[in-house]
Amino acid sequence: MTTAVDAVLFDLDDTLCEYRRTSAELLHESFDAVDVDPFFDVEEYYAAYERVVNDDDDHDGMRELRELCFADLADEYGYSRDLAYAMADHFAESRDHTDVDPLPGAEAAVEALAADHALGVVTNGAPEMQAEKLSALDFADRFQTVVYAGYDAPAKPEPDAYHAALAELDVTADRAVHVGNSLRTDVPGAHNAGVRSAWLHDGTPEPDPEPHYTVERLDDLATPPWSV
Repeated sequence: MTTAVDAVLFDLDDTLCEYRRTSAELLHESFDAVDVDPFFDVEEYYAAYERVVNDDDDHDGMRELRELCFADLADEYGYSRDLAYAMADHFAESRDHTDVDPLPGAEAAVEALAADHALGVVTNGAPEMQAEKLSALDFADRFQTVVYAGYDAPAKPEPDAYHAALAELDVTADRAVHVGNSLRTDVPGAHNAGVRSAWLHDGTPEPDPEPHYTVERLDDLATPPWSV
């Protein structure tokens, strides 16, 4: 018999909400702003971010983290750090963290689960940035705890942020599920923490690692697969 679930933890970016203007679009504009052909893509930026957020404890928020990421990538491809800083400035000035929409079914899922589960958010990202996104969602008050991984604890897929959220909710890992879209951070992070994973399907035919549950839309969680 499957152990009951008392708490559901959610990822934020591309799980509960998404920017109206994507990071890829802003990155392309940042290259245009410094009149240089693109020499790295958004996936390389994300990978650099994961390295920097765990390896550098002296950064002062998301803006400086992005500068470090762009500068590291500029070094790698033989471009100047000053150019990278100019790109990062343009990116930061163009980004509005309240300019987000909930993903389809997000509000319905959260409202349904809130009736009989404790809810939390475990998100990689700077608190000042992620808090703005979350505050823009009509259902933000349904979450009893928010852990900013990479700041309050090591970034996902390390397990510490999950453990911190569950401690706040007074729920053990075996009675929790984490909902997220990333096979690189969310699913392995949940597994590392001893938490069941519910993966928001992105079209990957054979997900690795394999999640415990797969949902096509978030409102599929209105009838939780762990209760079937």
